[in-house]
Amino acid sequence: MELDIQCEEMSPSRWAELLTTMKSCKTIRLDDCNLSSSNCEDLSSIINTNPSLTELKLNNNELGDEGVEYLCKGLLTPSCSLQKLWLQNCNLTSASCETLRSVLSAQPSLTELHVGDNRLGTAGVKVLCQGIMNPSCKLQKLQLEYCELTADIVEALNAALQSKPTLKELSLSNNTLGDTAVKQLCQGLVEASCNLELLHLENCGITSNSCMEISAVLRNKSSLMDLSVGDNKIGDSGLALLCQGMMHPSCKIQKLWLWDCDLTSASCKDLSRLISTKETLTEISLIDNNLRDSGMEMLCQALKDPKSKLQELWVRECGLTTACCKAVSSALSTSKHLKVLHMGENKLGDAGVEILCEGLMHPNCNIQSLWLGNCDLTAGCCATLASVMATKQCLTELDLSYNPLDDEGIRKICEALRKPSCNVQQLILYDILWSSEVDDELRALEESKPEVKIIS
Repeated sequence: MELDIQCEEMSPSRWAELLTTMKSCKTIRLDDCNLSSSNCEDLSSIINTNPSLTELKLNNNELGDEGVEYLCKGLLTPSCSLQKLWLQNCNLTSASCETLRSVLSAQPSLTELHVGDNRLGTAGVKVLCQGIMNPSCKLQKLQLEYCELTADIVEALNAALQSKPTLKELSLSNNTLGDTAVKQLCQGLVEASCNLELLHLENCGITSNSCMEISAVLRNKSSLMDLSVGDNKIGDSGLALLCQGMMHPSCKIQKLWLWDCDLTSASCKDLSRLISTKETLTEISLIDNNLRDSGMEMLCQALKDPKSKLQELWVRECGLTTACCKAVSSALSTSKHLKVLHMGENKLGDAGVEILCEGLMHPNCNIQSLWLGNCDLTAGCCATLASVMATKQCLTELDLSYNPLDDEGIRKICEALRKPSCNVQQLILYDILWSSEVDDELRALEESKPEVKIIS
């Protein structure tokens, strides 16, 4: 049994009703429910008396250190079997870390700990690392984003990594680590016996100076499948070093996020080689990099390579225009693997989308999710888009937000949605002006096709 509630104010009567339900739940998720430490006292009792409970998610609640202390009393009982604990943005400080350390040291069932968006600080996380180093700890996933960590945390993290071969996921994004600390962390990862699968280092003050060490992790950890270094100024030279590691035969990278990394079209030569030869790579995000049409054309050429298995490509806000749409259309008509394409915030225009639709209509194209928000589109391209919607049953998600489609364009899109052959289940239309008559048509459409969700 699963309890999943979000953004609900808890009255005493409602809380009492839910407590009865929780006694038999395997999963409890109560994000944004205005919970406090008093609720944690009740939850501690649930943890203690419900041995089937394996996941507890309490993000974005003002639990505080006192609330976590109550929870941990339940977590420390022999009957507790909790595996996943989410306490993101719960107003915790370093004081909570001593209590959590006790749980990590004594509760081998706990495999996931998510405590990001809390002011734990370097001193607090050092205490957590002591718990991780306990032989009883079997932690596999550790999320420490926005925890006010500094470079001083690396020694403790490396010691924990050395002692914990079970650790598979480590997220340290949005902490001011810097190149020196990231180099030390990577050296520790290479030496550690852990089989890390996910490493997130977004917005950590990384430059090209630490990319050689990250590349060494990619070469030496064949387990690493998910790397995110977005929002770091690594530039084209840093990307070239990363690609050297990813091109190594032992690297099995699947997901690569490089958003806002100061990349230009010069990086696309290395990225194209990676896309066309690394068959494990299925997802790449290049959002907010100045790739321009020439860079996109190189990427599209790589997508057409039979060895490319890329399924998701994110190129939002990359300085693209109508000029690259012929290459994208050609890639869409060739690649059978590409399922998700994000091209929002590029000046494609109606003419560019008309060209894209030629590729989308090709039998080889298997696109499922297409994002074209803020692409300078008007009602002029909606008839062609409507034809794609009515024809391509694989297309289930379409984003046309922030485009001046007006009543005429929205009506054409609605006409396609009404057709039985249309399989679009989510249509995103943020910040588009239409009349009250069209609004009525959209609501009537949702009622007649309840499987369709129109987000505006």
